[in-house]
Amino acid sequence: MTLTKRADFLAANGGLRATTPGFVLLVRDRKDSDAAMRVGFTVTKKIGGAVVRNRMKRRFRALAREVVPARGIPGADHVMIGRSKGIERDFAQLRSELAGALDRLRKP
Repeated sequence: MTLTKRADFLAANGGLRATTPGFVLLVRDRKDSDAAMRVGFTVTKKIGGAVVRNRMKRRFRALAREVVPARGIPGADHVMIGRSKGIERDFAQLRSELAGALDRLRKP
């Protein structure tokens, strides 16, 4: 499920944070009975024009489809915020960074 409401993105900002060279990952436990993992993506105009931003969001969606179901935190919102180096990073490298970030945030 994808996050669409601004309030969900703002709430995720108060959760756990992991920084990688390609993106910043925010994870917030919703503290409800739903175990669904929701994902949201943010790429600002600082990163580039519309073509660059859309390409980065497509890469983030592909990463989330691969990694979050296996390593995500159940019942939490996951938000990926694009960074300027993320567009030029290798996809396999981004995948390993996302998996590592989720593992780091899972540990207390």
